[in-house]
Amino acid sequence: MIKDVYYQEGFPDPILECDHVLSLVRAFAPGAKKVMSVDETGGEARTYAIDDDIILKVQRPGQLRLSTSLEKEVFFLNQLEQHDKTISVPRVLGYGKEGTLEYTVMTRMPGKAARYFDLTDKQREILYFELGKTLHKIHNIDKAAFVESGLFPDIDTPSDMRERLNFRFNRVLGWRLNAGRITEGDVTEAKKLAAPILEKVPDAEIIVLIHANPGIEHVFVNDDGSFSGLIDFGDAYLSHPICDFRSTPVRDRALLLAGYRSEAEISDNFKAIWNAAYELDSIIDVLCSRQR
Repeated sequence: MIKDVYYQEGFPDPILECDHVLSLVRAFAPGAKKVMSVDETGGEARTYAIDDDIILKVQRPGQLRLSTSLEKEVFFLNQLEQHDKTISVPRVLGYGKEGTLEYTVMTRMPGKAARYFDLTDKQREILYFELGKTLHKIHNIDKAAFVESGLFPDIDTPSDMRERLNFRFNRVLGWRLNAGRITEGDVTEAKKLAAPILEKVPDAEIIVLIHANPGIEHVFVNDDGSFSGLIDFGDAYLSHPICDFRSTPVRDRALLLAGYRSEAEISDNFKAIWNAAYELDSIIDVLCSRQR
């Protein structure tokens, strides 16, 4: 399991001039006219919106890490387009490097990120159902080419699930502790409660392609709240499907699972790992609720 270490911290990270942006984009989209906005909400990348339908995504040099790669994202998106065009994701127009600058030119996903949309209960139910169907399709893409590419160094084995779940559990505990949402005593209690759950985690029967964070910042919705598509595959790796459910709040995971299971039923092994992850994340939710 790759740890998130930024190994170029302090590198210059200037916002590109509009003329520079357009020169990069026009190599793949000659009709590009105007830089509309710059988005810096992403951690590892900066994006530039061009006209109404093009995105230039640039790797931020100081945020470079082994687990993130624009080249990996380009490979993933191209594979999805080749294998299943019904999966709604951006389409790659071009990829390149210019000195230390690495960038991707791609189509813009219609709508906006779900985090900026005040969804009704019904809209949320439908959205997670469609996202679940999308994740199932992604997880069922043949992974052979991904492994052979060498672009996906983070690949779990069947016996890695306990470690993967424990790592995630401890990382989230750390986040909540640093944010003041739980105490040191809560952390001790949480780890005690988690121990017997982790002991029962079985080896995974399947290892699949993982988006890594299909949360509300990467799930796009149309103006009516309907599912538009999924973006940001730069952190992708290979592990058990449950890893793509943990970006969804515990309270909404049943909605996501319903969409996932509408494509095909899950195995008993899948259910056991699902239950373990659900119980672990519920422990943290309960502890956080005490501090409100």
